[in-house]
Formats: sequence, structure tokens, C-alpha cells
Amino acid sequence: MKIYTIKDIAKLAGVSKGTVDRVLHKRGKVSEKALERVNKILKEIDFQPNPIARNLKNNKVYRICVVLPNPEEDAFWQPCIEGIEEAVDEFKSFGISIKSYFYSPSSTKSFININDEILKTSPDAVLLSPLFYKESIEVTQKYTSASIIVSTFNNQIDSKQIGSFVGQDLFQSGRVAAKLMDMVTKPKSKIIIVHIDEAVNNALHMQEKEKGFRNYFEELSTPEYELSTFNVIQSELDKSLPSFLSSHTNVSGIFVTTSKAYKVVEILEKLKYGDINIIGYDLLPKNISYMKNNIINFLINQNPKMQTYISLTYLVEHFLFSKEIPTQKLLPIDIINSENVKSYIQ
Repeated sequence: MKIYTIKDIAKLAGVSKGTVDRVLHKRGKVSEKALERVNKILKEIDFQPNPIARNLKNNKVYRICVVLPNPEEDAFWQPCIEGIEEAVDEFKSFGISIKSYFYSPSSTKSFININDEILKTSPDAVLLSPLFYKESIEVTQKYTSASIIVSTFNNQIDSKQIGSFVGQDLFQSGRVAAKLMDMVTKPKSKIIIVHIDEAVNNALHMQEKEKGFRNYFEELSTPEYELSTFNVIQSELDKSLPSFLSSHTNVSGIFVTTSKAYKVVEILEKLKYGDINIIGYDLLPKNISYMKNNIINFLINQNPKMQTYISLTYLVEHFLFSKEIPTQKLLPIDIINSENVKSYIQ
């Protein structure tokens, strides 16, 4: 396939190279006749401009800010850093700047402050992990008002101003967890849904997982389980969970809606609770260790590294190639147990 230069196009159209340049870059004055000639040739040869070369020539640098919880406070987010670093390494030669910003996963004030700081720098796009629903809606409105593209990953929020979401169907992942629990838990017993760390009324991701979990059991023709919900901040877990369990006898299953299933197991071990089935999320080292020892039955892998990398790739391809950003990309719901975990952590 022949690669046409501006000189080739000018010769075919019978105009100067300067005229072709002005048509391609839509700058300066061009006569109607010359414009028709050039566009006719461009159509005939199916000319595709090289956006990467154009960006480099114009010294255009697209700036993307990634906003996520501090991995030092919650290890779940560490793989996201790996995804960001992979994207930075892949696209650094193409006029793309990717910078990470961290907020405290337990502080809405921290979340608001870091986004206000980013807003002042006027980036081209923001990739946001919207841990706090209400505050995320507000900061998204600020970004879009400033013509800044907003994409989200891991946690989905209901806003028409969000350009893209990459993550899992959280409602369906809750149903998957319920199906697994139904397979391993004895009938006529209690199952506890545990939310750790965040205000559940402002954490849509936990709400959706619980809705899916409960929906599965509601649809059973003969529901034989009693479901209860336990909300707690991590600092109070050691005291609150034992008290909660003491008032709820015959518990045979616990569904932890975050990556902190290991925290629940640590307490159960101290209390010498046995025969409680545990299902949680994410391949944190402590979760994996307990699963290898058959204490945690299943983990649902949300693949945060891939979520971040795919989200950034969509934004980069939009800037470099004018590709439309997909409104949604749902990743597979990976069910991990002691038999297949090795293939996921190699």
C-alpha cells in the first residue's frame, strides 16, 4: 500500500504543498476550487493522517490524571499502580503524560481536596475511582464543566457526564458470590454480609454487591437461609464483629464485599470459630494465604491492574487516533479457589 506524502497529494491535485498543508490542518485560507481538488484526491487515495506524528510535530502533550485511593492505606489499589506504570511506559513516546494522585479511602475531604487540586491544573482527562458516590458526582460535574473528560474504573456511578466505565458488573458479582455460598453452606442457617470501612449509604459498589447477593437468594424457590448485614469501620472491627456474632447464632457463611476478608478471618481465628464459609474479593497476599489453607473458600478477582490499564488505553487512543471511548467495558468475574489461584499470581 502506497504511503502518500503532502508532495504527492499536491502533485495529484495540481496545487501547492502549502495548500495541501492548510487543508489537512484546517488553517489559513484556501480557495473553494483548491479545496475541492484536494478533498477529491484525499477521498480517492483514502488518505489517513498520522495523528501521532501530528501531535509530536505540534509538541502537543495530552495530560491524564489518575485519581485513586492511597495503596499504602489499602493494598487492593497496589495493582492499579502497576497498570498505570505499564501504560506510562507504553505511551511515554507519544506525547502522553500520565500522573497519579492519591486520596485517603476513609476521608471524603481528602477526595474532594485532591480533585480540586487537579481541577486547577486543567488536564485533558481524569481517570477516577469514585469510592464516594455523592462526592464523585459533584467533582465529575466540575470536570465536565471545565471540558475535562472523565472516565471511571472499579466503582460505577450513575452519571451521564461519565465518559467511560471499566470494571465488573457488581450486581452480577454479588449473585455469583451468592451462588457459591449456596453451594457450600448448610441449609437453615445464617449468612452474614459484611461491609468494612466505608459508609455503605455512600458506597454504591458495596450496595450493588449486596443487592445481587440478596437477589439470588430471593429468587430461590425454597429460600433456606437467613441473611443479615453488618456494617463496620475497620478500626472497630475487632470489637464489633465478636459482639455481632455473639448475638447471631448458627452462622455458617460470611460474604465480605471488599478485599478485607482476611480481617474477618483473623478475628474468627481468635474467637476459635470453625466451619464458617468465607467468600470475599481480590488477590491480596493475606487473602491468598488463607485460601490456600482452605479457610477462605472463594475469592472473586476484580483485576484492578487490568481495569486501570484498559481505562488509560481508551483515553490514549482517543487522543492519538480520535477513537470513540467505549461507554462501558465489563471484565470477567473470575472465581478463584485454592486449586486455580497459582495461575493468577504467577
